Amino acid sequence: MDGSELRVVPVACRDREGTPYEVTLDLERDGTPYGAVGERCGWFLARVGHLLEEARADESSWPDPDDRFPCSRDGELFEFRYRERVDVPVAGEFRCHVRSDSAWEKATGWRLHRRAFVEAWGSTGTAVRAVLTSTELAEFLAELVADAEQELGTSYGESVRLGQPPISADGVPIRLGAG
Repeated sequence: MDGSELRVVPVACRDREGTPYEVTLDLERDGTPYGAVGERCGWFLARVGHLLEEARADESSWPDPDDRFPCSRDGELFEFRYRERVDVPVAGEFRCHVRSDSAWEKATGWRLHRRAFVEAWGSTGTAVRAVLTSTELAEFLAELVADAEQELGTSYGESVRLGQPPISADGVPIRLGAG
């Protein structure tokens, strides 16, 4: 919102043999390193993108497709922090949450809009924010996931559509969710 440019660059995570198996995200603000977040987050981003596509296709939820987002209990679509548990918490953060806002439109009166707030914090503690429609968020996620898949040399494909958990570096499925 301040005119800064935030680049989100997927970087391959590699196993002991050097084979890429997932991505982490490097954040750059105006061409300067800003943070590193989201260890093994590509599958989650692909899954959010898929859920966003489904929500945008659901005409029963909101009249305007730009207001259609997946449901979540707290409005948060994703949140990624520092890459490793041993990293200092100020190493970066990247998150997206949905908020509703009303605006007065002369012809129709009050209108409720939903927008995605994509926020990033860098290692300096400063933040940047972009406010996106669901169309803009879908385009951003599609491009980011495509870059991640290119970095990995594979596709998240069917596992995202079926909601299957990703595979760990050792080839063992990672179970997601509570206990």
